[in-house]
Amino acid sequence: MNNEQLIHHFYTAFRDKDIVGMQACYHPEVRFNDEAFSNLQGKQVWAMWAMLVEGGKDMRITFRDIKANDAFGSATWEAFYTLSLTGNKVHNVISASFEFKDGKIINHHDRFSFYRWARQAFGITGWLVGWTPFLRQKVQKTVAQRLQKYIAQHPEYQS
Repeated sequence: MNNEQLIHHFYTAFRDKDIVGMQACYHPEVRFNDEAFSNLQGKQVWAMWAMLVEGGKDMRITFRDIKANDAFGSATWEAFYTLSLTGNKVHNVISASFEFKDGKIINHHDRFSFYRWARQAFGITGWLVGWTPFLRQKVQKTVAQRLQKYIAQHPEYQS
């Protein structure tokens, strides 16, 4: 499988809510970062996707613009879901970049407009303070705590 096929396989598994299929695309030493989850490594990355897929009852994703060579890759994907905390509908457009090692994804970095996301996720509060470091840090802290709790409840993700 070449790296474009690997990325396509990852997002197809994600679309189909196939957690094991997603995890199989990652190198055991994978690192992940985005606007909410930062500095995740190895099984933490696997657990994050499992938590999001299991919690995203109405989540739907699309993906496009997959490009890759032997070392690096990129894709654009979109997520459509209801944020459980607020009940608000979210449509997030994400640019993903990848690095590869041993035929697997070793680095995965997703970028999106936190302010755009916050406006959808939190309504008027997001409009007013979604651009501030305060809200970003609060979201990062909250999702880190949720992930720790999820890992504690799922021994397969404990190192």
